[in-house]
Amino acid sequence: MSDNLRLTLRVWRQAGPNVRGGFETYQIDSISTDASFLEMLDVLNEQLVTEGKDPVAFESDCREGICGTCGCVVDGMAHGPEMGTTVCQLHMRVFRDGQTITIEPFRAKAFPIIKDLVVDRDAYDRIQAAGGYNSVNCGNAPDANSILVGKDDASDAFDAAACIGCGACAAACKNGAAMLFVGAKVGHLSMLPQGQPERQQRAIRMVTQMDEEGFGSCTNTLECEAACPKEISTKWIQRLNSEFMRASTTSRHH
Repeated sequence: MSDNLRLTLRVWRQAGPNVRGGFETYQIDSISTDASFLEMLDVLNEQLVTEGKDPVAFESDCREGICGTCGCVVDGMAHGPEMGTTVCQLHMRVFRDGQTITIEPFRAKAFPIIKDLVVDRDAYDRIQAAGGYNSVNCGNAPDANSILVGKDDASDAFDAAACIGCGACAAACKNGAAMLFVGAKVGHLSMLPQGQPERQQRAIRMVTQMDEEGFGSCTNTLECEAACPKEISTKWIQRLNSEFMRASTTSRHH
C-alpha cells in the first residue's frame, strides 16, 4: 500500500521566449509515492485546469527513459536527485512528505526557453545532422551482422550509442558544454567499421557545428557524467578530442 505526499512546488513559469519568467508556488496533496514525477505534474495540471489556470508546459513522449524529451531541473539537478534516471523514471518515493520541490527548465545558452519547462534543443539535432551519414551499405540485419566487430569494440560502441540526446549534460555543465553528447555520437561510430569512411569529416563537422550553436567549452568538472541518465562516461570526451585532433592534422596534410 503506497503512502501519499503533500508537497509544495516552486515551478518556473514563462509564457514565451521573450517574456520575463519567474517561480510560482503551488500546493498539491495526495500524491502517491508510486507515481512518477511526470504523473505528479499531470495531477498538478489537472488541478490548475480545474481552477481555470494555465497548465504547466513540459515535455514528454515515451515516459520509459528512452526518448530523452522529458528533461528539466529538479532541486538544482538535471533530471532530479536519482543517478542514471530520467525525469519520467523518477518516482515520488524519493521525496518526503511536506517537502518543497523546485522545478525549472534546462539552463544553457544553446537551449532557449520556449515556455515554462520546455526548451528548444534543436541544436542537438543540427549537430547530429552535421555529422552526415554512413556510406557503408549494411542492408538489413543479416547483412549488417555479416560485418564482424570485436566484442570490446561492440560493447564500447553500444555504451556510447546509449546516449538519448536529452541535453542534461549541457544543462548540468557550468559552461553549457555539449562535449559529452558530441563525444558519444562521434565515438560510437568511430568504433565500428560502418563508421570509418566519414570518420574524419564527421568529427570536424560535428565539433564545428557544436561551436556555432554556442555551447561552451569543457573544463572537466564531470557534472555532465553525473547528470547523464544513461551514465555515459567522460572518456568519450577524451576520445572526441583525440578524433578531432587526428582529423584536423590529417586534413591539413591533405
